[in-house]
Amino acid sequence: DIDECENDFYNGGCVHECINIPGNYRCTCYDGFMLAHDGHNCLDVDECLDNNGGCQQICVNTMGSYECQCKEGFFLSDNQHTCIHRSIEGMNCMNKDHGCAHICRETPKGGVACECRPGFELAKNQKDCKLTCNYGNGGCQHTCDDTDTGPVCGCHQKYALHSDGRTCIEKDEAAIESSEYNATSVADVDKRVKRRLLMETCAVNNGGCDRTCKDTATGVRCSCPVGFTLQPDGKTCKDIDECLVNNGGCDHFCRNTVGSFECSCQKGYKLLTDERTCQDIDECSFERTCDHTCINYPGSFECLCHKGYTLYGLTHCGDIDECSISNGSCDYGCLNTMGSYECVCPAGKKLHWNKKDCVEMVKCLPNAKAAPKAQLVCSKTGGIESCFLSCPSNTLFVPDSENSYTLSCGVPVQQGKAQPKRNVTLPSCPDSLAPPIKQKARFKIKDAKCHLRPRSKEKTKDSGKQPVSDNCQVTFVNLKCDSSKKKRRGRKSPSKEVSHITAEFEVEMKSEEVSDTCNIDCVRKRMEQKLQTAIKTLRKSINKQQFYIQFSGTEYEVAQKPAKATEGHEACSTGQVLQDGKCVTCSTGTFYSGEHNECVPCSPGTYQDTEGQLTCEPCPSNDGQGVAGARNVSECGGKAGQCSPGHYSADGFKPCTVCPLGTYQPEPGRTLCFPCGGGLVTKYEGAVSFQDCETKVHCSPGHYYNSTTHRCIRCPVGTYQPEFGQNYCITCPGNTSTDFDGSTNVTHCKNQHCGGELGDYTGYIESPNYPGDYPANVECIWNINPPPKRRILIVVPEIFLPIEDECGDVLVMRKSASPTSITTYETCQTYERPIAFTSRSRKLWIQFKSNEGNSGKGFQVPYVTYDEDYQQLIEDIVRDGRLYASENHQEILKDKKLIKALFDVLAHPQNYFKYTAQESKEMFPRSFIKLLRSKVSRFLRPYK
Repeated sequence: DIDECENDFYNGGCVHECINIPGNYRCTCYDGFMLAHDGHNCLDVDECLDNNGGCQQICVNTMGSYECQCKEGFFLSDNQHTCIHRSIEGMNCMNKDHGCAHICRETPKGGVACECRPGFELAKNQKDCKLTCNYGNGGCQHTCDDTDTGPVCGCHQKYALHSDGRTCIEKDEAAIESSEYNATSVADVDKRVKRRLLMETCAVNNGGCDRTCKDTATGVRCSCPVGFTLQPDGKTCKDIDECLVNNGGCDHFCRNTVGSFECSCQKGYKLLTDERTCQDIDECSFERTCDHTCINYPGSFECLCHKGYTLYGLTHCGDIDECSISNGSCDYGCLNTMGSYECVCPAGKKLHWNKKDCVEMVKCLPNAKAAPKAQLVCSKTGGIESCFLSCPSNTLFVPDSENSYTLSCGVPVQQGKAQPKRNVTLPSCPDSLAPPIKQKARFKIKDAKCHLRPRSKEKTKDSGKQPVSDNCQVTFVNLKCDSSKKKRRGRKSPSKEVSHITAEFEVEMKSEEVSDTCNIDCVRKRMEQKLQTAIKTLRKSINKQQFYIQFSGTEYEVAQKPAKATEGHEACSTGQVLQDGKCVTCSTGTFYSGEHNECVPCSPGTYQDTEGQLTCEPCPSNDGQGVAGARNVSECGGKAGQCSPGHYSADGFKPCTVCPLGTYQPEPGRTLCFPCGGGLVTKYEGAVSFQDCETKVHCSPGHYYNSTTHRCIRCPVGTYQPEFGQNYCITCPGNTSTDFDGSTNVTHCKNQHCGGELGDYTGYIESPNYPGDYPANVECIWNINPPPKRRILIVVPEIFLPIEDECGDVLVMRKSASPTSITTYETCQTYERPIAFTSRSRKLWIQFKSNEGNSGKGFQVPYVTYDEDYQQLIEDIVRDGRLYASENHQEILKDKKLIKALFDVLAHPQNYFKYTAQESKEMFPRSFIKLLRSKVSRFLRPYK
């Protein structure tokens, strides 16, 4: 391989950098320049053409670089891109007459000190800044040398310096230029051309080759550097458009450049460091992307909310106020709760099973079949008493803890406050005479734990003798079994398991038992005795561990001795089954069968609306009809059994009546129809929505119909209505509100809360409702107060403020609330290019204000505080235009993951060692690492 770059003077014909490659070479240019079509010369890039060079106001292109300037009344901020309002009073950096050419710093004594941007040096007068070759190649097109008087430009040997002292022109042109009026020199040129045609060697005019020339036996042979191809004339080199073949190997977009090409990606993807591949950005892996559920898609993402919540501001979830939507469709009152709501009834009425209507407080259904009662059956077999309680309906099993549970069976006559709220199947009307008989008893079981477990099969086989049974019908039983250990003080007793069972019984008086020989008091006495006898027998049976409770045909032991507990030890507690190694509670619509240790769907004619129960409840119309696995009473009759929308009946089940004219009912299974109000009629019977009412005017979205005044009224602030012809407005979700009345969409609902987290080391500020549009007339103030000896670095990845309304929405960062204090940043317009800057003051007071004009997405601005020893290095990096020059670099400052990693290391430099060299390499493009490396090594080894 010949190293074409070996000769420093000729440099392979490259005017800036020459890179040798096996069998060839290529030229590259410094930052701020691009390769000319000949593949060797370097031309200035006009940075101002791309997004105004990132300048907020004026962009001026210069050779090898560019600079931002500000309009009258503004001055350039330290970040060299944004502009700040000037103030008049005081001799400080906010005053326009501070005299510093680049950067002004306030000194502790109150004066000012000047600093220069990277690549400039402070002049002797301590105000002006002198350019060096380190900035934009010193403004030279080819070579630059620093001298005492400033940069001096030179040219490659094939070129001559133009009279402007910066630009280089090809020597032939230079000759023509200098002797335009000298005819003899023109003739000389002609002679030269003739000579060139006669004898070709590489020594003369490079053998006529555009690029590399080689003398061979047959004459000269021309070749081209990488990225160019030799034309049919055998002399000229032409740039190859790599994008034509296989899209240049780029995943998404390919852009041809002289001698090379560049790949870029669609929105929502990032270019990997191989500079070819595009990878989907997984937005869901960032913190705070969505309030509830985040779903990543290629190139985008979507936020979803839990049930009872709705999306606003693109990513946020707020509780839906169901009560604002036609009163939650409740018959009487409506109560909104987080993620749900409930209907309430006036005194003397109770909630119907459809959970919406209010029905008279009836204790019973006159024509219903009697719900089967609980039975306490005790028998004596061979001198051993055993009792079992059968629970056919109205049962509730509540495991309180690992060692205790509560169990109730039947319906108490007066439902006290103590009973948990539950759906009760109404009993048929009894001929109840007097208050029920109540008894409470406490039992002890030694060496046993409160675990409700199915009775093992062997024990169920009864001995041959026929038991003498005693049968007691009970209206209601409430059992509590508790075996939590109580430490006894003083006596050193082995802590044995003792379980306590507390039982409450209620027995109803029956009118048919009253006779001439035994009046009502006599019947009460008899019943009390019977119950007491039963409890005595129960006590004996409990002592002998012979008390069982029967649910759905399975008998359960109330408590177990430890020895027994181990033999049939299931992994999960009662009411739960093992699924994929986890204990899962039996869902609604099923019951736990201890016999099979599985969740069994409720059989037709029964339902279960509570999890983890041991039996299902009989349906009100108990004819065994309906669907299996009903989860509530409304599913009892199957979907066919309920009244359909536009119909109603006394219990919500068929047979149903059609809603009369002037009323409507949007839901199934209801006991009433809602009136249109204001004497309005419906177009037909069986109407299913308010829109079927023949209103006097037709209301458009953003309005609701008032049935009293027969007018359309604008939805008040904080509410919206997307549909035509409705009689309500929906309240905004969560604690959001709208900017104006008459809103038509939930997107108009905005959170007013100023966002952000202000940490000592890292944090962020965020406009209210971000990434949704921010609200009108809002003011946010944040104060960043870093720990001692730390400075603030801020990155604004992008900011969206509409410029249309004369700077109505402003974000400003300064030292304090005082308008004359040192300002670091100020903007009132959209700026999609990222910018990084250090705070000019140790503390920052940040304010965001919006007016009632246009709105935008706003901003999310992260910051980090770093050790002030690094101040010079950090400022050198963030003030360098090259940090923002390439699209790849801009993407870094917008990439949340990369910023997090960078900030992590800036805040705690020792965390650098958490990242492997490979990780760093994969994170950042080579050009970025190259830029940082030169600055860091200069900072750490200034004398080398």
